Amino acid sequence: MKSKIAIAATVLTLSACASQPNEISAQNISTLQYKDYDCDQLAMESDRIDRRIGELHGQLKKKADDDAVQMGVGLVLLWPTLFFLEGGDGPEAQEYGRLKGEKEAIETVAIHNKCGIAFKPLEEVAPSKPTTEANKG
Repeated sequence: MKSKIAIAATVLTLSACASQPNEISAQNISTLQYKDYDCDQLAMESDRIDRRIGELHGQLKKKADDDAVQMGVGLVLLWPTLFFLEGGDGPEAQEYGRLKGEKEAIETVAIHNKCGIAFKPLEEVAPSKPTTEANKG
């Protein structure tokens, strides 16, 4: 009986863990909102989106990593604590997915308009470690 409860708790809490940023899919964003942008405007908008993606990536990665640690400790020590995982994907994850979609839409319009803009790949935009106040100096 206890093993069934533990399995049920694990299944429930796994679905509550926050997703890693690289697991968040880009939303489908229409290119129509960027059709009247010139190449300079597309480049500036892409830079703005890259900055916000970088910020959100750090926040989302920290949240997902914290959930993973809490999950590991809970599974090893006290599985009932897993019911208290905050987890889940919140508004930041939704914004991250939307921004990834906007970045793709801008790149599509820039290619169509033959702008010749060199866009940064997502791996370069998103930092590998979360940004903290201590290492912003």
